[in-house]
Amino acid sequence: MPVPWFLLSLALGRNPVVLSLERVVGPQDTARCSPGLSCHLWDGDVLCLPGSLVSAPGPVLVPTRLQTELVLRCHEETDCDLCVRVAVHLAVHGYWEDPEDEEKFRRAADPELEEPRNASLQAHIVLSFQAYPTAHCVLLEVQVPAALVQPGQSVGSIVFDCFEAALGAEVQIWSYTQPRYQKELNLTQQLPDCRGLEVQDNIQSCWALPWLNVSADGEDVRLVLDVSEEQRFGLSLYWNQDQGPIKPWWHSNLTGPQTITLNHTDLVPCLCIQVWPLEPDSVRTSICPFREDPRAHRNLWRAARLQLLPSRGWRLDAPCSLPAEATLCWQALDGGPCLPLVPPLPRENVTVNKVLEFPLRKGHPNVCVQVSTWEKLQMQECLWADSLGPLKDDMLLVETRGPQDNGSLCALEPSGCTPLLSRASTRAARLGEQLLQDVQSGQCLQLWDSDLGALWACPMDKYIHQRWALVWLACLLLAAVLFLLLLLKMNPVKGWLRLLKENIRAGAASRSRAALLLYSADDASFERLVGALASALCQLPLRVAVDLWSRRDLSAQGALAWFHAQRRQTLQEGGVVVLLFSPGAVALCREWLQDATSAPRAHGPHDAFAASLSCVLPDFLQGRAPGRYVGAYFDKLLPADAVPALFRSVPVFSLPSQLPDFLGILQGPTAPRSRRLAERAEQVSRALQPALDSCFRPPGALGTGRGMGPEAGVRT
Repeated sequence: MPVPWFLLSLALGRNPVVLSLERVVGPQDTARCSPGLSCHLWDGDVLCLPGSLVSAPGPVLVPTRLQTELVLRCHEETDCDLCVRVAVHLAVHGYWEDPEDEEKFRRAADPELEEPRNASLQAHIVLSFQAYPTAHCVLLEVQVPAALVQPGQSVGSIVFDCFEAALGAEVQIWSYTQPRYQKELNLTQQLPDCRGLEVQDNIQSCWALPWLNVSADGEDVRLVLDVSEEQRFGLSLYWNQDQGPIKPWWHSNLTGPQTITLNHTDLVPCLCIQVWPLEPDSVRTSICPFREDPRAHRNLWRAARLQLLPSRGWRLDAPCSLPAEATLCWQALDGGPCLPLVPPLPRENVTVNKVLEFPLRKGHPNVCVQVSTWEKLQMQECLWADSLGPLKDDMLLVETRGPQDNGSLCALEPSGCTPLLSRASTRAARLGEQLLQDVQSGQCLQLWDSDLGALWACPMDKYIHQRWALVWLACLLLAAVLFLLLLLKMNPVKGWLRLLKENIRAGAASRSRAALLLYSADDASFERLVGALASALCQLPLRVAVDLWSRRDLSAQGALAWFHAQRRQTLQEGGVVVLLFSPGAVALCREWLQDATSAPRAHGPHDAFAASLSCVLPDFLQGRAPGRYVGAYFDKLLPADAVPALFRSVPVFSLPSQLPDFLGILQGPTAPRSRRLAERAEQVSRALQPALDSCFRPPGALGTGRGMGPEAGVRT
């Protein structure tokens, strides 16, 4: 990863940090070294070829650390270039293979000899500098007196002045010896641009640079480019992703000066701005001013999308990197909280826009993914059920293994992990011995296995069947006795049997068909109309869920979580989701369909329709809506052609004119005969009429109320 020279922080109303640089006069490169060492810079460039590794014949000098510093190389007072000064720290590496060679080396450096020789350790150090599209290498010769040679000890450093580089460039520096005794050192640096340095008056390429100011404009953000008239420049907005390449978002060539307004919903922490004059080899200035903006972080989580891929893969799509962790959790069939599987499974750091896999041996529909920060749970998805089937009534067992191959099993329940062989009053404790036998006999599915433990999913269906077997036997016996009694008195009870048959059908319809009603809360009169419809449907009978009757749960869970739970329960029970279209609902649908990639705007805390669109639209786009959804609208409030074409893949009914067909679809296969269905439709129509009359408005007044026009919800 590149190491930034500085942190360019530009909050609204602040100025960027600037650095003052030392000046180096003269065009010639130089080298200097620590006291006691002697060094020499070879003239001309050398080939940048490290060569292969060779064994050291004895103690050798090798580079151990690279250190850099920015300076200005000035030819005149106002004609300077950015230059990189490099310091190479040296140490002695290796030992003498023959002790006699070491003794000769020490004696040659002994100052008490009558004719001492200048024994020293010599090395050739190569510095390689690359800044796209150029590369430059220099050769430094260093000599260390024998008195300073101690294997494994540092002997000093050598400083090279300097490598010229362009503002804002990314540079790479390598250092190695010739011949090469160890792996080369390398360093990658991102050089600052004109905004980060006190160089505007010294580097001529900065004189014509467009200067950019960022300021607040209400909730939105204003970009003011201080550019002389008629000067042409380029402006680019891009997402600077830490875990991938730069992703362009918007680009334009403009003529100054300019003022550009950004919608506050477009702000994300990695949104950066780059500006440059439209001239050959011009310097580009980049700033990322929204890294600490709370609105940008909220928008980022709204734009993030968690996708679960078959059978154990998942991916988090987002414009920027997210400081979050992901873990698996177990969602029980009873609809309780999703229980995290940490431990034994570890948490995974989130890498956005990349397919990841959890270390599971097998997939299971009850396994879900949670993404959370250190503050709270941000999102949870359990969509593997689309490929692995609906939730199962399985018990998750956690096996813990000790160091001496002794393990224990417990069942994951909302109250904690219950040991199987315990006296607790939970279902797992009551069936502890049977579950243990299921694991040993291979009837449980192993989801995960390691040296520390394992996870097992054990089916519970057979135990439920055993519990109810005697009950069903008793019921059958009682039914046989009653049947015999009825045969003895057939004629008097024919009328009673007919009545009983109709009641059984009505009860079956009540148990087997549920309806989730979704609507946009356009205004108070429309909400009263929806309440009247829901109340009338409950008399059919149908089991109707609508957010009007669940405001406390909506406030506690949030609209999106409430919709997820209701949708999952309705579809698992074979029910249907009713989309009730109104002018406000149509406007929200058009807004999502026109710009699906932008983050949705905030709506009311009880607006389940707006929250549900993120999951309803994929069902229609991927062809999963037929059989699950049905549409409806009121005759006097919405024209027939106003319903978006995407939603016409399912039946759409006009109310109250098409009430019989609408009620037949809602009640499904158990719907009564047409005559009785028409009677029920008439009852529902009479119940709706007062609320429908109070909600009616003339056509010219549709746009005056909240959300009651075709363009409702569209903001600029």
